[in-house]
Order: sequence, then C-alpha cells, then structure tokens
Amino acid sequence: MRNSENMMMRSVRALAWLACAFAFCVIVFGAFVRLSNAGLSCPDWPTCYGHVTWPQRPHAIAQADAAFPDRPYETAKAWREQTHRFLAGTLGVLVLALSLSATWRNRARTAIVIAGIALIAIGIPFYIAKSYAASAACAALGEALLLACAIFWRDAGWRRIAVLALAVVAFQALLGMWTVTWLLKPIVVSGHLLGGMTTFALLAWIAWNLSGACARDAREASLFTAVLVGLVLLVCQIFLGGWTSSNYAALACGTDFPKCLGQWWPPVDFHQGFILWRGIGVNFEGGILDAAARSAIQIAHRFGAFVVFVYLAWLAHRVARAGLRGFGITLGVLLLAQVALGIGNVKLGLPLPVAVAHNGGAALLLFVIVALIARTQERERSAVKSERENVADAIL
Repeated sequence: MRNSENMMMRSVRALAWLACAFAFCVIVFGAFVRLSNAGLSCPDWPTCYGHVTWPQRPHAIAQADAAFPDRPYETAKAWREQTHRFLAGTLGVLVLALSLSATWRNRARTAIVIAGIALIAIGIPFYIAKSYAASAACAALGEALLLACAIFWRDAGWRRIAVLALAVVAFQALLGMWTVTWLLKPIVVSGHLLGGMTTFALLAWIAWNLSGACARDAREASLFTAVLVGLVLLVCQIFLGGWTSSNYAALACGTDFPKCLGQWWPPVDFHQGFILWRGIGVNFEGGILDAAARSAIQIAHRFGAFVVFVYLAWLAHRVARAGLRGFGITLGVLLLAQVALGIGNVKLGLPLPVAVAHNGGAALLLFVIVALIARTQERERSAVKSERENVADAIL
C-alpha cells in the first residue's frame, strides 16, 4: 500500500514539474504573440475566423475576409494567436489533472472541481451565441465553486493550491477571451499577464513543495519575510511591465536611457497614464494615449525597476550569506540579465527577441523567488501540514 502511495506521489510530483515547465513556455509564447502584434489576429474566440485552427486555403481566406471585413486575415500572425490558445488549453488540461490528483480521495471535492469546470465550459457556447448574461452566470458560479473548494479546504497543503491554480487558469481562459473581444483593453491584457505569472508561480510552489523543500535551520527560515516582500515588489513590477506593453509605452522615451526624450524629466501625465478602466468598445491596438501619458508609464516602470533591482540585489546577497549560495547567485545573475535586457529593449528599439526574453526573464525571477519561499518555510510548519493532510486522507 505504501509503495503504491509513493509511486502515486512521484507521479503527481512529475506532473507538477511538467505543468510548471509548460506554463513557462506558454508565458514566453504569449509574450511572442503580444509583442509581434498578433493579439487580434483571430478576431473571434475560441475559433479563428470560424476555424478550429486557422484559414489556410485560398477559398477559406477569402471567406474569412468577407466575414470580418474590418480585420483582414494575416497569414503570418493568425497561427501565432491560435497556437497560443492551443498551448494554453493544454496547460489547462495539465492543471485539471493535477487538481483531480489532489482531490481524488474526496468524492465531494472532486465533484465540486468537475462541476466548476463544467459550468465554465458551458459558459463558452453561451458566449459564442452572444448570450452574455448566461455565459457570465455560468463562469461566475464555476469560479466560485473552485475558489470555495480551495479557500475552505483547511490544512490541505499543496492540494488546495492545486485547486486554486485550476481556478486561476480557468479565469485565464476568460481573460484570453476578453482580450480579443474587448480589443486589447490594457487592464485585461495586463491582468492576463499577471494571471499567467500567477499560474506559473502556484505550479512552481506545488512542485517545490512536493519535492520536499523547506528550511533546514533558523538562518534559512529567517529569510521568509524578506523573500515575501521581494515577491510583492516583483509582482508589482511585472504589472508595470504589462501595463507598459499593453499601452505601447515601451518606446515612449525613444531610445534614450537613462534620460527620456533627451530630458531627465520630460512632460508626463500620470493621471491619464494610469486610468485602469476606459469603457468597452475602444480598439486599443497600437495604443490610444498621448506622448505625455506614455512617458509617465515608461518612467514609472523605470523607477519600479530601480526599486526592485536594489531590493533583490540585497536579497540575493542575504540569501547567499544565509547558506543558500546557489539561490543567491542565481537570483543575482538573473537580476543583472533582466536589467540588461530592459536597457537593451530601449537602446535597440524593442527588437522582438530581446523583448520576449525580457518577459521570460521576469518569469525566471519569479520562479527563483517562489523557490526561495518554498525553501525558507519552517520545517515544523511543513511537517504539521503534511501530518494533518495524511490523517485527513486516511479518514476520507
């Protein structure tokens, strides 16, 4: 019996690492889609010009152009957007499998997970049929079931986080839908980026947790709060990066660095630059803000990058001195690379490979910070949770 349990946990651990690696690939490919201006290359959702894949034959392309005269078909871009959807869907299946692995001993929670996902799935055809109220009701109820299962499942360790990851990835699908149908609204695009990073972080924590990561001594455990602060700062900076990209403000300062448009403080409009909601129906492709608002966003991103750099550099030093030398060095190297990529984006005029690598670098920094959170958890706390989880499993 114990051997079968060990084999199953090894399988679940492998699934968690696979899902984590796949989530990173989805983030990088999503950045490639967004930064190559292919986000609206499929004007409908979840199909692409009415196709499961994308139009390829001449007559199908002609039909696509006739059906969407305001959005002519672009062969070089449509495959990117639809491939990203397929990759995101595959990630959803992996997270669903992980979530069901977490709940399989409890029939009630398994039923809740299945019901939640079924409701969200039912909402999709309602949305396609333009029954938006019914679609929203199904999606909201499905998300509520998943979140309730995760939130009220006490002392369940990685299992509740797996269900939470499923709730996040399901909401990611909705954000992907709104990204297209709401015409690249910046708050939705930025939220979609944060959602992808959140999914990646949750999967990374599960993988590290299942691998037995926890603090070995008091020095490592004392780092937990400092690492948590680093996580908060990094997440804020990731949002600023997404806000900069979705408002097409990456080159708002031209190719000047550290100056902006040849000045240390050019005309800026922070109020207009950070209005989060601007209504529905506006096409945000290419951006709608003036130069002053975009400059404000770019300067805010630079100041945020400076704060995060200083703090994470200090954290890398402290982590290394606390005995986690490998983590400290990795964090420092990634931090320097990320700064170099950010400056390269500006000085080189936002070349696609550098911009995509900058997004990937942010994800890798997040991965290391999450690894440190798992690594600096107190052994006693992890042991208590594991013991309670085993007792609950035995009862159920």
